[in-house]
Amino acid sequence: MAEWGGAAESDLKAAGAEALPDGRSGVRLRGWHIESSRRPILGSLALQEWEEKLGTSHLPEMVFGESSLYLLHEDSGIKLHFNAFDALKGWKQESLPPVEVPAAATWKSRSKPFQQVILDYDYTFTTPYCGSEAIEPNTEKAILEDGCCSLCWEDSDQRIDLAALSSKEPILFFDEVVLYEDELADSGVSLLTVKVRVMPSCWFLLFRFWLRIDGVLMRLRDTRVYCPFVSDHKSMPAILRESCWREATIQSLSAVCSCSLYVHEGFPSDSAAYGDPNLIGQRLPVITHKTQRLKVSRSITGG
Repeated sequence: MAEWGGAAESDLKAAGAEALPDGRSGVRLRGWHIESSRRPILGSLALQEWEEKLGTSHLPEMVFGESSLYLLHEDSGIKLHFNAFDALKGWKQESLPPVEVPAAATWKSRSKPFQQVILDYDYTFTTPYCGSEAIEPNTEKAILEDGCCSLCWEDSDQRIDLAALSSKEPILFFDEVVLYEDELADSGVSLLTVKVRVMPSCWFLLFRFWLRIDGVLMRLRDTRVYCPFVSDHKSMPAILRESCWREATIQSLSAVCSCSLYVHEGFPSDSAAYGDPNLIGQRLPVITHKTQRLKVSRSITGG
């Protein structure tokens, strides 16, 4: 269930926010409509349709295909959307080589017990997906004309204002949505989630792919998106996105690290030490990192 972060009705009113009606999970504030939805795991027929559309015979064990989070800036029509289908499209397109694990072939043999399984795909379902963006054409108040504008992410030197996120503001809305999960036959976890937090001064979200293969590998792909509210909500929103890919083998994490000042014993090789990505994430080496700003590009049409 979505949480209202302890926010009283008075906090919502003081911030000029309102909860969504009809039991929907979300909030409207400063020109933004922010809504999350959680739905059951896709059934077999829906999974078959997804396999056909994606061109694959492999999907995670648990796909919450109708669960999502979207954030719509009503005056501009800018919409950010996070969903499992687009994430799996990214997985299919990137097509990382499968992690070399001797037991991995038996993990996926559960669906074909009498056939030899050849791992020729990324069974971890690692995705480069950082969210979807669009200009909503049917937004009544949208100031961007459909067909004349497009959205893109450009590199930026700006950083997300962490001080603003650590302030003592009330949390007006919070939710965490699971998009898909695979337990790798009890040998680890592959998990894709999105968390959102809305405060009187801003909204912030963490989109996370988390992989742990027990005794072998840890991989963390985090995307943080931040948008401060401005006094004139009709102005174009300033949206920053930071994406970071971290990864390390369990062997390297558990190794002894020494220098002239101290000797640090690495993490234990026991997989129980790696259950929380929040605790272990900062120990993982950075593979790639980039900060971007959402830009509206206007096309020039002849008169």
